Amino acid sequence: MAGAAGPGFHPHLPPVRYTLLGKALGASMWFFIFYRMRQDGSKLIGKHPWDHGDHGHH
Repeated sequence: MAGAAGPGFHPHLPPVRYTLLGKALGASMWFFIFYRMRQDGSKLIGKHPWDHGDHGHH
């Protein structure tokens, strides 16, 4: 049984405010992730503030 739009699935588009809200929240998430990587990224990959290298102390 075909409707006026024809056979198949025809979803409605979301309102513009939800699209903009989703983009804003997604962008803020990535900005936060990049900010935290800049602050704490070296600790996540294994470098620590107390790892200065060898200063001649054995």
